Amino acid sequence: MTPATRLRVFFATGEASGELLASELFSAMRAQHANIEADGIGGERLAAAGVQIIQSTADWASMGPLAAIGKIPKLLTVLFAMVSRFKRERYDLIVFIDFGAFNLRLAQAARRVGVTTPMMYYFPPAAWLDDAKRAHIVAQTTDALTAFTHQRDFYRGLNLPIGYVGHPLVSTVLPRAPRGPAPADGGRIALLPGSRRGEIDRHARRFLDAIALLREHRPNVDAVFAASDPNAAALLQEALDERPALPVRIERSAREVLSGADAAVVASGTAVLEAALLEVPTIAAYVLSDAQARIARRIYRGAYITLPNLVLDAPIVPEYLQDAATPSALADGLERLLQNPQSQLNEFARLRSALGPSDALERCARFALGLIGQ
Repeated sequence: MTPATRLRVFFATGEASGELLASELFSAMRAQHANIEADGIGGERLAAAGVQIIQSTADWASMGPLAAIGKIPKLLTVLFAMVSRFKRERYDLIVFIDFGAFNLRLAQAARRVGVTTPMMYYFPPAAWLDDAKRAHIVAQTTDALTAFTHQRDFYRGLNLPIGYVGHPLVSTVLPRAPRGPAPADGGRIALLPGSRRGEIDRHARRFLDAIALLREHRPNVDAVFAASDPNAAALLQEALDERPALPVRIERSAREVLSGADAAVVASGTAVLEAALLEVPTIAAYVLSDAQARIARRIYRGAYITLPNLVLDAPIVPEYLQDAATPSALADGLERLLQNPQSQLNEFARLRSALGPSDALERCARFALGLIGQ
């Protein structure tokens, strides 16, 4: 194909982190082959990147298997509609991003009915919970591309093909300009409670209580919530309305919120990695329901849950999980970072090196275009 050849790509995401990865990949693909059109499953972030949204993911995200049960009928309807679309429309490439509970089933269903379009799985599911059965399904239905060396090694240890080019955020999230120490009586805190309704319900008020405690000895501290979409913003505003005296506002860009902060408390997920790459002093928190926590403990027994800690196999980002995520503990953790951020910042520089080359996103785009002969 020549650079003038028009290509059609479909991106299947499921939540905010996948949309971020898809939108940046699409932009990188267009930089290498300008004549690309794309449809997708996603939301406003993907639409802003130029993707025509075929199915909105508003309110899709769940916190765990129990919360997901009520969404199964709707997701099955979407799955059947997308399989029909893949049969009917001519796409040059279908890209699945994370969200394995839905996307892996969608890929399997499409293959079962004879869809032969090249399929790429970008961030194959459950990188930290890999099992041989799932890895075989991914390899049989798609061309997988991982951002993590341990997942690459796991697949290759099973004699399964998988691409590895490094983590794309290394290319797009550069360290912010050096920031001086926070004032002894103040500072700005970034609050990232997650994008899912359950995450916001469990984290937002807890984070606000931590800010109220921090202000007892730092009276000029203020804070900014990052809202992933309008629904998240509305939920956060409900929490703020209960605490009108707190100097906390809401903004839509997580990256801008983080860039202007002296420290951050972040619900575990891709946003923790984003904060680390920006070199924002960060603590992580995550709270599940008791039932969800019991399930999580049965299927995962690792030492860490946040990406920076998993990549380096070291506790560089303090993790406050379940009962340990009290407002008092979060306030104390933020205070320690405000007083002494440098040791963590030194580890963040090491993390960047461990995540791969600085042109990882460009390599991701080349991998994707290579699947369609570009």
